[in-house]
Amino acid sequence: MGIGGSIFLLALGAILAFAVNADISGLDINVVGYVLMLAGLVGLIVTVWFWNSRRRTVVEQRQPVVRSDGHMVEEVRTVRRDDPPPPPYGS
Repeated sequence: MGIGGSIFLLALGAILAFAVNADISGLDINVVGYVLMLAGLVGLIVTVWFWNSRRRTVVEQRQPVVRSDGHMVEEVRTVRRDDPPPPPYGS
């Protein structure tokens, strides 16, 4: 969905839930508004979580280690870290 679509669903749901007083047989406009607001909120949370998880990168750290029998081996560790935010434009 995306941030724009989520905000649109939130706004449309709020309009239907709080500002519209129409009667349609078999359909409650207020409930439709609340459902749209819930869908927009869930979409917004999922989008923010997805974009936040993409900022993490995997880094391999390699270092020599001497084992107890005297042999030197290379130890590899995989670490997840957060990328720093990009620098401001023009700096």
